[in-house]
Formats: sequence, C-alpha cells, structure tokens
Amino acid sequence: MVLVLLTAIFGFGASAHAQTVLVFGDSLSAAYRMPVEQGWVALLQQRIKQQGFAHQVVNASVSGETTRGGLTRLPAALKTHQPSTVILELGANDGLRGLPMKDMEDNLRSMIRSSQQAGATVVLVGMRIPPNYGIRYSLDFMQSYSKLAMEFGLPLVPFMLEGIAGDRALNQADGIHPNAQAQGLILDRIWPVLEPQLRKQTRNAALKTSQLSTRATPAHHHTRLAGLGLPIPGHTDARHHHQTIFRIQQG
Repeated sequence: MVLVLLTAIFGFGASAHAQTVLVFGDSLSAAYRMPVEQGWVALLQQRIKQQGFAHQVVNASVSGETTRGGLTRLPAALKTHQPSTVILELGANDGLRGLPMKDMEDNLRSMIRSSQQAGATVVLVGMRIPPNYGIRYSLDFMQSYSKLAMEFGLPLVPFMLEGIAGDRALNQADGIHPNAQAQGLILDRIWPVLEPQLRKQTRNAALKTSQLSTRATPAHHHTRLAGLGLPIPGHTDARHHHQTIFRIQQG
C-alpha cells in the first residue's frame, strides 16, 4: 500500500532508476561457441535482477577483438547505450598476438578516459597470458591492468579466469576459451567488484529522485503522506524521509 502510494506520488519504480551496464570485451565475454543465455554476461543480468537492482546489461563484446578494435568501436557504443557502468574486458588478443604492450596500454587508457568523460564508471577486467613471448612480456601484460587501475582509481578484477585457466574440465577443446560450466565462476570473479558500484549508483539515483520530488511535491500530497505517518518533504526530518524511501525501493 505504502509502496504503491509512493510510486504514484513520486513516480518511483524500477524504470525510474534503470541504468545500463555495458560489457565491452572479446570472446571471453561473447559466449564463444555456446548459447548466449549460458554466457556469464547473460548470467550477470539474471543476478542483477535477483539482487533487486534495476540495471540493464548490454553486451557489446566481439570475438577476436583487440584493444585497437575496441577503441574504434567504443564511441558509438557509448553514444548509443549511455552506460552508467562500462565493464572493460579487452587485451587478451593483443597479448596472444604479441602486440606492443605500449599500444595496448594506450588503447585501454583512451577507452577508460572516453568512458569516464561519458559519465560511466569503469570496471577494469584483468587478464594473464602464457609466457609464449617470454616472461618479461607476460609480466608486463599482467601488470598493465593494475597500473591502469591505480592511475585512474578503478575497481579492478585482477584475473577473470582465476581458477579456470588451465583446467581442462572448465575449458573448451582449444584450451583457451572457458566452457559453459565455467561461466558462473567467471561471474563470481566479477560480481564482488561490480556489485558495490551498482549499489552506489542505485543509492545516488534514489537520493536524486527523492530530492527532485521534494521540491515538486504538491501540498495535497503532503497531506496524504502525513496521513500515512510518513515525513513530509521539506520538513526538518527530510533526511529521514530520503532514507525511508530508499529502504522501500531496495525492499
């Protein structure tokens, strides 16, 4: 009853705070050689819904993508989807092809800046590669992610395939791409880093809507709120009013 009335008065509801999570990666995020609904990105949308968040997930991952290709595609993706969060999962193909590490870092850096300038929080997903091109190259590759995360103050998933890479039971026949059984494990690596960002965005959106509604609430709605025993917007207990509405939304 209370939730229905608050929704009617303030226009609250999931659609009011719907935000977009843009997953921008390569085959590791593109459900390679499996039904899309089995991939970790599809599982992410399910978990977001189960946890009560209103975010929508868009998967803009392309198999075989390098950071250079991603840098070319990103502006259009940002313009089209206007994400609140970008999960940046690129670089593995650069490393497997032995491409210059400086180029990879510069491309990732440019994508991070573009995403932030578009108003998105960037979650950086780290990778590791086997020492095919030497130990030094492999170490530089791995460290490039932590370096960028520190430079920009980003939440970082150190290694999305932790506990998966090298396990035959969790990989496809090529020994590189995780199979369907591993997708939930990938999500479990990413979720603890992503979830606090979703929670923060949801809280900020709720507070913003509450503040806007406080300024716009007509006098007769004040009477209806008082009749419910709820704080009236603009009165001395407005802070409690904000918190009350947020708890109801998070239900």
